[in-house]
Amino acid sequence: MNAPTFMDLALQAAENAAEADEVPIGCVIVLNNEVIATAGNRTIRDNDPTAHAEVLAIRQAAGRLGSQRLNECDLYVTLEPCTMCAGAISFARIRRLYFGAADPKGGGVDSGVRFFAQPTCHHAPEVYSAVGESEAATLLREFFKARR
Repeated sequence: MNAPTFMDLALQAAENAAEADEVPIGCVIVLNNEVIATAGNRTIRDNDPTAHAEVLAIRQAAGRLGSQRLNECDLYVTLEPCTMCAGAISFARIRRLYFGAADPKGGGVDSGVRFFAQPTCHHAPEVYSAVGESEAATLLREFFKARR
């Protein structure tokens, strides 16, 4: 599989989150071209402000691999990770990060604090932005438009 296909799976996880009235963000973690974790936001369902798609997928992948280090894994997420998720990505030692839509207000990678560029960041993945950007942005825009 290539990047757009994995992002398509993340977009499907985001759509599933939207159907559950969660903010539509989806995440997929890949190891050796195999999906090992998939998650959508569950902050409302779980009453957990840390239940972002990235954190849930990292927990799932770490459990599956039996390791806190996901060195050879790539993470695909539909929205630029926030600072909390960027920290989790760093601590998990994710190899590559692919994200869809930029998040000028809440993003922590290319926007905001730019976590991976900070001297206190122990590990920075390779970052590829705007992968599936229009689809991810449309999904988020439509979700919030329907709630206004």
